[in-house]
Order: sequence, then C-alpha cells, then structure tokens
Amino acid sequence: MESGLSIDTLISLMLGISLSAACGFRVFVPLLLLSGAAVIGHVDLPSDFDWVESNQALILFAVASALEIAGYYIPWFDHLLDLLSVPAAIIAGTIVTASAAPDTMNPLIQWTTALLAGGGAAGLTSGMTNILRIISTMVSAGLTNPVIATIELTLAIVVSLLALTVPVVAGLFVMGLWLLAIQSIRRFLVNQVPPTSKSPDAVV
Repeated sequence: MESGLSIDTLISLMLGISLSAACGFRVFVPLLLLSGAAVIGHVDLPSDFDWVESNQALILFAVASALEIAGYYIPWFDHLLDLLSVPAAIIAGTIVTASAAPDTMNPLIQWTTALLAGGGAAGLTSGMTNILRIISTMVSAGLTNPVIATIELTLAIVVSLLALTVPVVAGLFVMGLWLLAIQSIRRFLVNQVPPTSKSPDAVV
C-alpha cells in the first residue's frame, strides 16, 4: 500500500512539474488544458482547486491564452511579455503543482514542494526561453521571433498534453528540453567570445 502511494505521489508530482514547465512556455495554455481535463473528468483535483474545473475558469483561461498567444506575435511587445512571464510562470507553476498534489499530502509540504519544484521548473523554463528570444533578436533583428513564438506555443501544448496523459514521459521530455536549451545558450555565448591574439608581439 505504501509503495503504491509513493508511486502515485511521484506521478502526481511529475504531472505538476511538467505542467509547470509548460507554463514557462505559455503561462495560461497549461492552465487551460488542466481546466479542460478537470471539467471532462480526466483529472481529479483537490477540493481546494474546484474553481479550476469550473466552466467560468475554463472560459477565463481560454481568453487569457488567446491574448497571450497573440501578444507574442507583436514585434517588441513579446519582450515586454517576457518581463512579466517569469513571475507569472512561477505563480502558475506553483498553482498547478499544488493542484496535482494528493489530498493526503500535508498542506505545508504541498505548497513548499509546489513553490520549489513547480515554481522553479516554470521559472527555469521561462528564463531560458527569454534568453533564446534575446539571442534570436540579436541574430535576426527579431525576424525569427515569430518562429520562436510558434515553437514555444507548440511545446506548451505538447508538454501539457503529455503531462496529462503520461506524466513520467513528460518529465523526461522536459529535462531533455532543458539540456538542449542550456547547450544552445552555452554554444552561442562561446561563439561570442572574441579569439585571443596568439602573438602579442605581432602588433607593432
């Protein structure tokens, strides 16, 4: 029984953390999909989060998602959204991880884990995407930013759907995305370092 409970708790945490990471791509899309899944009965949320599975919340998240998605296709406005996205993603990530926690979890542990794991995953993902957008702007003067926005939206949807269906796979997928983003950022920074002169005496 204890083993089954620990596995269920692990799966619940993977669900929450994966959804939190998806919030780093788009804040409201994972909340929209979570609300929709709760409304149709695919996921059973704790009683404290009954408001998430209401039709009113579903409509609110749908409108917010549409506005957020559209905003990232407006030149330079996407960078303004990036400034707001990190704290917003951390809040959303904390909420979705707390909502995925089992009813039997101690509230103090529930919210501490939600803030550290869920908020941390969302903040990390959002921070990385912001850096990648800055790199895109530097390289292409912002011309490739709509492509970046489309990729982010696609990842937000894919990761959210994976989290709601196969949470463990979603968690592994998210970790792979983090490693890929870190490597891309590191490669860009290394290429930006000017080569050192091999022979200082060569300069007269």
